[in-house]
Amino acid sequence: MILVHNHSSGNIRPSEQDKRLTRKLSEDGKHLDIMVLDQINFTEVLTAALLMKA
Repeated sequence: MILVHNHSSGNIRPSEQDKRLTRKLSEDGKHLDIMVLDQINFTEVLTAALLMKA
């Protein structure tokens, strides 16, 4: 699963709430054999991935 959502504030960085939710869904998904691959935030002009950092 890849989580995607809009940051309407224009700040592309993941918030603490984003990080907590990604961790929780990742942990909970293990019980259902669902793997969270990444969490992607986007604004009107920018996109950033939380987990897949190069």
